[in-house]
Amino acid sequence: MLTDDERRAAAQSLLTAEESRVPIPQLSRTYPQIEIEDAYRIQDFWAEGRIAKGARVAGHKIGLTSRAMQMASKMTEPDYGRILDDALFNDGAQIRADLFIKPRLEVELAFIMGEDLQGPNVRIYDVMRATEFIVPALEIIDYRTEVPRAITDTIADNAAFGAIVVGGRVIRPMDVDIRWIGATLAKNGIIEESGVSAAVMGHPAAGIAWLVNKLHAVGGKLEKGQIVLAGSFTRPVDITAGDVIHADYGPVGAIGVAFV
Repeated sequence: MLTDDERRAAAQSLLTAEESRVPIPQLSRTYPQIEIEDAYRIQDFWAEGRIAKGARVAGHKIGLTSRAMQMASKMTEPDYGRILDDALFNDGAQIRADLFIKPRLEVELAFIMGEDLQGPNVRIYDVMRATEFIVPALEIIDYRTEVPRAITDTIADNAAFGAIVVGGRVIRPMDVDIRWIGATLAKNGIIEESGVSAAVMGHPAAGIAWLVNKLHAVGGKLEKGQIVLAGSFTRPVDITAGDVIHADYGPVGAIGVAFV
């Protein structure tokens, strides 16, 4: 375990890396005794630093929702981070690639909460009942630490959150069977990835139920109006300046962005 001073120092180093766009050595190397609990507290301190500079927490993201990614990270469950309001983009945006260190894109669904939701013992149907809208979304993931990374590095680094892009068609939770929303992700006119949302723990709301119960354990909850990224159902695609992205979700619309 780390001391609070060490946790704060680690958070400050992540903030510095984010501002300079220069990755830092892995926290798991700098602090070999770091544990999962430490990593989430470092994330808390990082968020406090960003909020002190004017950012606002707009919601939450869930990562490592696939079994393959959990095994690669030696985890048995997902992880989570915060979505900040200064990292929200709309369909059609031109996004500066130099805002990130090494950006990659993932295809997801975003849940917009219609009411507060807190644990314990939240189930999929509780999530569906509390959700007002669901929209297509892209998550830009980015790391502020060097490779190879331990899971503690990823969690402390706000679960690798970089930004979110929302677009497509706004639907209500029961408009379609959201397990079978599929999408293709094209970069510069070439389809790089495809997937279906049931790949997220069998149902994209399952990850959100997990998140609510995890937040309850630390005194947190989901709040009305917050955005929750349910987890990727494609592998990440590398992005550089000049890339044009088109994510096609079929009946629920599409998202297009350009990186400049």
